[in-house]
Amino acid sequence: MTSWTETTSPLPLLFRRRSSGEIRNLASVSSSILPAFGTVVDEGHLQLKKFVIAPYDRRYRWWQAFLVLLVIYSAWASPFELAFKKVATGSLMPVDLVVDAFFAVDIVLTFFVAYLDKSTYLLVLDHKKIALRYVISIYFAMDVVSTLPIQLIYRMFTGNSHYAQVFGFLNLLRLWRLRRVSELFKRLEKDTRFSYFWIRYIKLICVTLFAVHSAGCFYFWMATHHKTLSNTWIGTQVNDFEHKSIWLCYTYSIYWATVTLTTVGYGDLHAVNSGEKIFSIFYMLFNIGLFAYLVGNMTNLVVHSAVRTLFMRDAINEIFRYARKNRLPEGLKEQMLAHMQLKFKTAELQQEEVLEDLPKAIRSSISQHLFRRTVEKTYLFKGVSEHLTVQLASEMKAEYFPPKFDIILQNEIPTDFYILVFGALDVLQYKNGTEQVSLNTSL
Repeated sequence: MTSWTETTSPLPLLFRRRSSGEIRNLASVSSSILPAFGTVVDEGHLQLKKFVIAPYDRRYRWWQAFLVLLVIYSAWASPFELAFKKVATGSLMPVDLVVDAFFAVDIVLTFFVAYLDKSTYLLVLDHKKIALRYVISIYFAMDVVSTLPIQLIYRMFTGNSHYAQVFGFLNLLRLWRLRRVSELFKRLEKDTRFSYFWIRYIKLICVTLFAVHSAGCFYFWMATHHKTLSNTWIGTQVNDFEHKSIWLCYTYSIYWATVTLTTVGYGDLHAVNSGEKIFSIFYMLFNIGLFAYLVGNMTNLVVHSAVRTLFMRDAINEIFRYARKNRLPEGLKEQMLAHMQLKFKTAELQQEEVLEDLPKAIRSSISQHLFRRTVEKTYLFKGVSEHLTVQLASEMKAEYFPPKFDIILQNEIPTDFYILVFGALDVLQYKNGTEQVSLNTSL
């Protein structure tokens, strides 16, 4: 006799045999040849030549991470030394020489680091090719220029540091090293060990701090090089500021750069002469783009963290509109809502969404691990051949149903086969015009 089944206990789990039309044959997609941070690479299969460094060698990657710390110092020191020439030729010069020495060592090491050929996707281990590729690239020229101790060389040949300020702009070439920080953030964003939200958040903070620091230093540089010091943005507030503490002047500079960036502008500090006004115009135009970049990225990060909830609310609202427009009965609408809520709760357990883009062999192996034991324990398939068991397990998927949910309706031709794994269900029949439970089973 034809009947339908209805679930009676919370969250029953059933495995359904899929038809052949649902099976998709997907090709695997190769990942990047070079791993991201945190990825363990087996280097035993590579026969490296003597004095050749693999780009993903653990020691070399730690060296690169150490250089990033030095890049952060260079990004702070270069604009700072431009504005405050006392520290450029005084207390910070020994530190600059040590930092430049480390980057000089890195230039030498680069001549021994293998690279990936983009045409063959193989590591090039030949010393001549490695050296030639680095020398003819712009990276070598910029690395050398940004590493030269410009102000020390100037003092050695002239014996006078008064005009060393001219070479302060050449020290800004050290900002070329910032590309290492950009590459580091790209790798950290791909590393699943770290939160993507916090990596992006830290990156946005670093961009903002660097913009404020650079603008503040350049504001002070313009003030110290104006012909009338009292006719400057800081000279109107601090008398004889050129003889004041460096950190006092730096605080004023960062303060004005910050209020200008945030478009607050309290009015206590403002552009006075024409040069400062022109620079403020371009700085505020730059701030428009920077502010849009920051707001756009932060909005995207916040919305992305709540996107699943947003989709669920939209889906539920669509169900309400659909049920109201088509005047569906209340019980059917409740089943639709229960199914949609359960779908979002069990989204992480639905293997179809996770395995959709994987090759068939991998999906089949996972299906065997998940479902084969269930098939073997089912009384209907006891004693069948191993080949049939493998085929059944490979074409199965898990489904979850909320309580009081109709699985198969009366007089409906079923196209799927279900195995009850957890929960309970009833077989309901109509006899003499009344609904009666003819079978009850639970696991």
